[in-house]
Amino acid sequence: MGDLMGLINLEHEQDFLEELTYFRCGAAAPFAGRYRLVDFTLSNMVNSGVSEVAIFTNSKYRSLMDHLGTGADWELARRHGGLFILPPDWNDPTDVSRGDLKHFHNNRDYFHRSKASHVVISGSQFISNAHYKKAFKLHLEREADVTCITTEVDTLEPEHMSQLRIEHDNDGWVTGFTNDHENKHVFTNAYIIKKEVLLKLLDECIAYHKDHFFLGGVKENLDSLAVQYINSEGCSIFINSIKSFYKHNMNLLQPDNYRSLFFKNEFIRTKISNEPPAKYRESSKVTTSMLANGCVIDGEVSGSILFRGVKVHKGTKVKNSIVMQRCIIEEGVHLENVILDKDVRITAGQTFIGSKDKPFVVAKRQTI
Repeated sequence: MGDLMGLINLEHEQDFLEELTYFRCGAAAPFAGRYRLVDFTLSNMVNSGVSEVAIFTNSKYRSLMDHLGTGADWELARRHGGLFILPPDWNDPTDVSRGDLKHFHNNRDYFHRSKASHVVISGSQFISNAHYKKAFKLHLEREADVTCITTEVDTLEPEHMSQLRIEHDNDGWVTGFTNDHENKHVFTNAYIIKKEVLLKLLDECIAYHKDHFFLGGVKENLDSLAVQYINSEGCSIFINSIKSFYKHNMNLLQPDNYRSLFFKNEFIRTKISNEPPAKYRESSKVTTSMLANGCVIDGEVSGSILFRGVKVHKGTKVKNSIVMQRCIIEEGVHLENVILDKDVRITAGQTFIGSKDKPFVVAKRQTI
């Protein structure tokens, strides 16, 4: 889809994972044993044929840049198009833009130099494995200014409460955006917009001192824009809190949920890391868990997700927990409902027990 360019806007996604976003932006948070949250949005764009993608970063983006590199793992290391990481860079002394409008204003060149006439925009908090081809086809057929990607949920959960809801007519045109907590038709914060409409709305938003492009540009101009919606197919996950992060990681231990996210469509791409397979020693006991490459297990692991290079020593029990890269858990430790960020060492004999609603979280590079 050479007529579609991509944008991942992270301006409004700050510190929503508490300790896990002390040293990184939320988009770089590890997920599902070997991925980062940004991998899903970026893979959906690439799998849709989008060959140029920009990322609006705000702060703590070193980890994100390290993960994405040149974009080669997503086939975005290319001469024309490719991956653009655009950190905040305010050079214009006359600039009066605010919020994410600063990013749009200061990176106009990204939009102007592209031959694409439409832009697909998303954040990183909506996790799915669904390309945008069907949405873009409908967008062109109906000559819409904006096409919103939505999902209809069976049960409203806490992670849905902060999301906008869609009201629409029988023909699929959006008639309103609300915060009605009874409305189960949820906006995913992903949408396709005509580039010329985007640039026009950008100027209007800046002129009237807005600070949020979608709210000030699209939502407030709904009467004058042709805005439609299309439902996302397949698995739909919102991650905007520690509770939702923990819950949706744990849900992937159920085979049906895992297959629904990873095997219904194209593969989700991530940074390749060459490590040996996980090693299970004689004293190990592992049940209903997901272990990445490079793990060495001497203890007991149940109902847990272990990322690459985790070491669990003899006599240790890890239950219903998420343990990220290169953590070391020494002998005689008991962990239950715990999230350990990268490079944490738990010394011998310690016990940490959280709850499913409020897991115990340890920030990265701690020794306890």
